[in-house]
Amino acid sequence: MFRHQGRSRTLIHNLRIATFLAFVAGIVNVTGFLFFKQLTTHVTGHFSQFINDVADFEFWRGTVYFLYIFSFLFGSFSSSFLIIKFRKNKKLNVFLLPTLIECLILTSIGLLSNVIEMVSSDLVVCLLLFAMGLQNSFVTKISNAVVRTTHLTGLFTDLGIEISQMFFPNLYPHREKLKANIKLRIYIISFFFAGGLVGGFFYSELDWKLNTLLFGALILLMSLFYNNIRYRLIKAKRRLNQKQRYKAKNKLV
Repeated sequence: MFRHQGRSRTLIHNLRIATFLAFVAGIVNVTGFLFFKQLTTHVTGHFSQFINDVADFEFWRGTVYFLYIFSFLFGSFSSSFLIIKFRKNKKLNVFLLPTLIECLILTSIGLLSNVIEMVSSDLVVCLLLFAMGLQNSFVTKISNAVVRTTHLTGLFTDLGIEISQMFFPNLYPHREKLKANIKLRIYIISFFFAGGLVGGFFYSELDWKLNTLLFGALILLMSLFYNNIRYRLIKAKRRLNQKQRYKAKNKLV
């Protein structure tokens, strides 16, 4: 998922990374909102609040929302900076760095919530927005802007446009590409929704509270090692098949 870049990426690669990361974003979105009553995966609402507070001359409240927006922006900047900085290092998969930082943030917030009271909620919201900025940036980079996973506004817009294009085959003859894009959007939306449901269940029904973020971090780690685990499983299956063929051959002899 993280190895293939540029033209070497296929729909399958994008579907895999989209499902994992959209699921994580759904978990973070619900957990952050239930605990802090703030949006923690995108900044559209925060920008509206910022403008409203500035218009009402409530500059301190406006500053808080500005920090939310800046945190997401800084996360996106940091992710892109790390990717460009270490791109020439052939021994390092540059997309691992922002993913590991995101994992660290989610894990730290989840674990610290068990030992200290989350009084500085604005700081934690900023950290979650920074993590989502990291994720949105590196998944945009790795997929050549095909996949975005932290918010749904653009996804629903693109999905509506692409579905409408299906009704005009003469104007849009590349049907397979169009169907692939629609499939990808539906996958992202579905897994964002599924992540939200799972996050809400863990948060409320199991009373995990911010520990729900630990589950999101675990999913991220699984996505990092997915290719290695899959490769080892395939290799083990081939060895098993070879042994079975060897035994069958010896029996025939």
